[in-house]
Amino acid sequence: MTQITIIGGGLAGLTAAIACAEEGADVLLHEAHQTLGGRARSTAGPYVANDGTHVLYSDGAPFRWLHRRGLATPCRALGLKEVRKIRVRYDSRLLPRPPRPLVTALLNRGREAPVHESFESWGQRHLGEEATSAVAGLLGVVTYEADPGRLSARFVWDRFRRVTRPGFPAPRYVVGGWGRMIERMAARARDLGVAIETGSRVTELPSGPVIVATGLDSARALLGDPALTWESGRAALLDVGVTRDPADVFLISDLDEGGFLERYSSPDPSLAPENEALIQLQMPLRPEEAKVTGIARLERLADLGLPRWRERLTWRREALASGRTGALDLPGFTWRDRPAIDRGDGVRLAGDSVAAPGLLGEVAVNSGLEAARQTVGSIRKARLMT
Repeated sequence: MTQITIIGGGLAGLTAAIACAEEGADVLLHEAHQTLGGRARSTAGPYVANDGTHVLYSDGAPFRWLHRRGLATPCRALGLKEVRKIRVRYDSRLLPRPPRPLVTALLNRGREAPVHESFESWGQRHLGEEATSAVAGLLGVVTYEADPGRLSARFVWDRFRRVTRPGFPAPRYVVGGWGRMIERMAARARDLGVAIETGSRVTELPSGPVIVATGLDSARALLGDPALTWESGRAALLDVGVTRDPADVFLISDLDEGGFLERYSSPDPSLAPENEALIQLQMPLRPEEAKVTGIARLERLADLGLPRWRERLTWRREALASGRTGALDLPGFTWRDRPAIDRGDGVRLAGDSVAAPGLLGEVAVNSGLEAARQTVGSIRKARLMT
């Protein structure tokens, strides 16, 4: 089969490489950095922090695709000890259960929301102002957006219904961090014959079929297509290692400001040294807000759930996630309106901001699979016609 070139060795690129190779394709993958993973990287030990607050959702098709190949496992689900230590920040207080406005929203899960109206406008009419605000705060971690109310009502509401789906919690924590999953994906690709070149920056499109599995900024420059843009979020990230304290919460969902705190080392103790804990925090930034201000708000969130955490601090990392947090759909738009996977002339896109369904990283997997399907299919069709 004609060689397929994949540009980008993150979650989307490795997915596409595996899917193409499983169909018998000859695949060459270029990654500009020295390490694979893209936004799915994790830090080196002893504190293993993902590049953002990552989880897999076991109720989605991307997880099932990864799981069938042994790429997402071992992974851990939430246990009773984690569930008991989930807290909600509402009206400046830390609560052990959802406040009344959020319960109101939960009781309305059966409603359908429109595409062409903002969530704020639709929510205030059907849920009430307080419930609309509570949902927006809950989804800060899902959207990396300080004002989810400005987004499409369907985009926000579908995500709310997904993350609050009844039953056992769907999040799964990859043991050893997402970097371990990337290692397994790379090994699987190589076993299938994929040639992987790291430290290999591509500045011109090669001949033959190509899958560009980079962020939209890089794809726009490589393809010379100014239309390759889409709305994305902006957030401050804070990761800390602390000595363990039984009083520490497992999770805080900040309905007041959209922030989020999670003790990742609870389901996976391998992420931190013995007798220590790894906590990852995220705060969507307001328009023009500086990272330092967002970090200060995260520190105040940590004050609520991690007693004397500054005195127990053993490791710290700060970061800014801007324009690399997945696609956000404004009123009037759905995932189908994002940059199309098929760009013509044998070029296809994959990534977390292109025209594919899913929640956060699921878009990268789904788009990688679809780009692979189209590319292999077009090669086979061309062969049949010659």
